[in-house]
Amino acid sequence: MLSTLSGIRVLDLTRVLAGPFCSMILGDLGAEVIKVEAPGGSDETRKWGPPFQEGVSAYYLCANRNKKSLTVNLKTEEGKQIIHKLAARSDVILHNFKTGTMERLGLDYRVLTEINPRIIYCSITGFGETGPYRHLPGYDFIIQAMSGMMSITGTEKSGPQKMGVAITDVLTGLYACIGIESALLERERSGCGQKIDLSLYDSSVSALINIGSNYLMSGQLPERLGNHHANIVPYQMFESNDGAMIIAVGNDRQFASLCKVIDQPHLAELERFRTNPDRVAHREELTRILEQIFIKESTGFWLEKCRQNNIPFGPIQTVAELEKDPQLADRNMFLTAEHPKAGQIKMIGSPLKLSRTGVEMKQHPPEPGEHTDEILRELGFDRKTMEKLRKNNTI
Repeated sequence: MLSTLSGIRVLDLTRVLAGPFCSMILGDLGAEVIKVEAPGGSDETRKWGPPFQEGVSAYYLCANRNKKSLTVNLKTEEGKQIIHKLAARSDVILHNFKTGTMERLGLDYRVLTEINPRIIYCSITGFGETGPYRHLPGYDFIIQAMSGMMSITGTEKSGPQKMGVAITDVLTGLYACIGIESALLERERSGCGQKIDLSLYDSSVSALINIGSNYLMSGQLPERLGNHHANIVPYQMFESNDGAMIIAVGNDRQFASLCKVIDQPHLAELERFRTNPDRVAHREELTRILEQIFIKESTGFWLEKCRQNNIPFGPIQTVAELEKDPQLADRNMFLTAEHPKAGQIKMIGSPLKLSRTGVEMKQHPPEPGEHTDEILRELGFDRKTMEKLRKNNTI
């Protein structure tokens, strides 16, 4: 199958989540991704668990399909030369070492761009390669705290809360994909590569979107609103008599429809509820009225009523319910694959649906060094040389 990034080679020196998530997306889109680790495997997520399946971490599996694995000791001269040889034949270098590490290893942008002026060199760090925090390590939880994200998550009673997933890693991985693909496009015009400097901190702050804009315009610190929306009402969670659900009214027309669904059409005519700014100003009163109504019926009852009247509605589902969701099944959002060690594995699929250039699972998440010999043979290394490199712990 023809893929969007066929013919693009990515040398991936990242570990944990932001970088591997980015390179997995590039691999899903058809790029040849070579995952580089130290001999034995140095991606920490290989040991993060449980759960494990035959010793293979579920966390590692989630971000490492469609890659080949090369193990090489970057601290040896022979190891550096291997990376130099690969850089000469690659389109993208992706790394997430702390600021200054690649310079110490002799694998920084200045060195590699001399080897290959067309290289796209993407650096992912906690705080970026400039500024007073540039040498600090960056972890998702720390970044969620520092970026303001936790200050607006949770309720006044709960205190600051983190997201249930490492959202700053996911955001940064997506930004890295955007940056890399835009640099590849620009290279078609200029013939030149360039460096991309991405940080988890910058990415997380960018995700404050309307909350950040609200503060910058008003000077008022945002409240922690839990499952309420800062700018729209009603746009929140409600309890039914058998569970919980989300009503997301986005405009005055939808609110009028909702009022008819709950047999309270007069609410939409009241001055204090007529427009969204009015409803935001009278949030607590309107919420109390709606809570007393929604608790009387089941989630299924309200789902049918709201969807019949084009009112945005969603039940709060567990991950187990997601796996059985017919919509996700139709969209191929859950995959199965064979793994040489773990056996049959289940994975979440790609959300990218392209009409002409497909996205597919071609390669299971690799074991450490699974493709080392294959890659080195392509570079011209013979069996005797590889045995020597393996003996001195270079590969």
